[in-house]
Amino acid sequence: MKYISLLGATGSIGTQTLDVIKEHHEQFQLVAMSVGRNLELARKIIHDFQPKLVSTLEKSDCDSLKAEYPSIKFIHGQEGLVEVAVYKEADILVNAVLGSVGLEPTLEAIEAKKTIAIANKETLVTAGHLVMEAAKRNQVHLLPVDSEHSALFQALQGEREKNIEKLILTASGGSFRDRTRDQLKGVTLEEALNHPNWSMGAKITIDSATMMNKGLEVIEAHWLFSMPYKKIDVLLHKESIIHSMVEFHDSSIIAQLGTPDMRVPIQYALSFPDRFPLATSKRLNLAEIGMLHFQEMDYDRFRCLQFAFDAGKIGGTMPTVLNAANEASVAAFLSGKIQFLQIEDLIEKALENHKAIQSPGLDVIQEVDRETRSFINTLT
Repeated sequence: MKYISLLGATGSIGTQTLDVIKEHHEQFQLVAMSVGRNLELARKIIHDFQPKLVSTLEKSDCDSLKAEYPSIKFIHGQEGLVEVAVYKEADILVNAVLGSVGLEPTLEAIEAKKTIAIANKETLVTAGHLVMEAAKRNQVHLLPVDSEHSALFQALQGEREKNIEKLILTASGGSFRDRTRDQLKGVTLEEALNHPNWSMGAKITIDSATMMNKGLEVIEAHWLFSMPYKKIDVLLHKESIIHSMVEFHDSSIIAQLGTPDMRVPIQYALSFPDRFPLATSKRLNLAEIGMLHFQEMDYDRFRCLQFAFDAGKIGGTMPTVLNAANEASVAAFLSGKIQFLQIEDLIEKALENHKAIQSPGLDVIQEVDRETRSFINTLT
C-alpha cells in the first residue's frame, strides 16, 4: 500500500488522480489533500475517500467543513498546502496544484523525503535549480506526471545519458493550431477553451492555445533530465498519440504512444517501477487511427514557445518572470480584461523589463514573482 498526499484534489489532474486511486484501492490510499473553491466536489471526495487531513484555500471554507466532518483535521491557506505536502503518513506527494504556489510545498516535501509525483510544472520553471539541488541532497525521486515528461522518462529507462542526442517534446498545437496570427485577432474565451484532444482546466487550456504550456514543459524537461536547451526540440503532432520521443546518437528514436488519457502517466508515477492495469482507459489502435501527422514548430507563430526557450537559456530569475507574467496575463484574459493576443504582448514586456538575477534563493524568487504580477496588473 502506498499512501498519497494530493495537492489540488478538485482540479483536472487531481480528480483523475483520484480515479486511479479508486481503481486501485488495494495499492493506493488517499490520506491528505488540498482543495480549491469547489466545495461541492470537495465534500464528495471527503465522503468517498475519507482523508485524515484536508486543506482549503479560504478560512471560511475550512471552518464550514470542520463543522461538517469533526473527525477530520482541516487547515487552510499556504500553510495548509505545506502541511498536506509533508503529512507524516504519506509516502508520495502528488503536486497537481496550479501555479507557483506549488513551489514551497514541494521543497518542504523534498526535505521530508517524500517521493514527488510532479504535475505542477511551475515549480520547476520558477525554481528548478533549488528543487533539483534539494532532491539530489535528500535522495528524493521526482516522478513526472505530465504526459510528455512521463513519455521521456519511460523512453529513458535503462538508457545512458551520454548516448542521448536530443529530447523531442510533441505538441498538439492547442485550440488555434490551424489559424494564422491574423485569424487570432478577437478570438473568444469559449473558442480558446475548446481543446481538440485533451480535457484540462481553463488555465492550462489557454496555455496550450498560446503554446506557453509547451514552453514551460521545455524548461521542466531541462531540469528533470539535466538536458541543455540545444538538445531539446518541439514537434507539432496534432493527434497527441506520440507523447514524446528520445533520439540517441546511433539514430534510434524511442517513443511512448497511447491514447490521450492523463490517468496513464498519473498511474505510472504512482506505481513506478511497476505497472498496473488501467481498465477504464481506451486502448490505442493504430490501424483504426490510420495516419499520424507531424510538422516543424513555427516559433514566429507561437511566440510564447520562443519566449520560454530564451528565458530558460538566460536562466536565473528570467523563467520566474516568464511564469508569473503568464499566470497574471492568462488570469486577465480569463476575466475578460484583455484580448487573446495581448497575453503574448504582456509577457514580452515583463521579460524586457527584467534584468536576470543568477542563482537566486527562494526569497528572491518569491519577490520577483510578486513584482512581475504587480507589473502585469498595472498594464491590465
